Amino acid sequence: MNQYTELLYYVKELAEADTLVNTVTKGDFALLDLDKANIFPLVHINITDAGFSNGQTVKFGMQIGCFDIRDVNKEIRTDKFWEQDNEVDNHNLTLAVLNRMWLKMYTDFEKNNITSSENPTLEIQSFVRTNLLDGWILTFEVEMPNTIINLCEGN
Repeated sequence: MNQYTELLYYVKELAEADTLVNTVTKGDFALLDLDKANIFPLVHINITDAGFSNGQTVKFGMQIGCFDIRDVNKEIRTDKFWEQDNEVDNHNLTLAVLNRMWLKMYTDFEKNNITSSENPTLEIQSFVRTNLLDGWILTFEVEMPNTIINLCEGN
């Protein structure tokens, strides 16, 4: 049984294939960007939970975030709406990355006998006060065939 590993490898490779993505990380979103050597934009993968369904499938809750660092212009702000920074650009870029990843995943899942939630949710993120990252988190579920191999069948 290695569905967890296969899913991580697949999403990591998909993120690395995007020409706009420079770094791919995984784990809890609370620990995002603790490595100061990260180069942005960054994709962060988090498998939130798992479950077994009638012994036939394994279901995973997933979150994929894409973030870019905000470049705050220290000059006098003349336009309060746009705020002299790249927040809107960051949200556009990171949403585009996640959109490409989702479209590719959704078509690949069908080929690989994986079922996915049809309508993932996207939550906008603005980390202005902590580490100046802006982006989105894509949340969805996947269900994969349970491929347990019993090497020690009864005596």
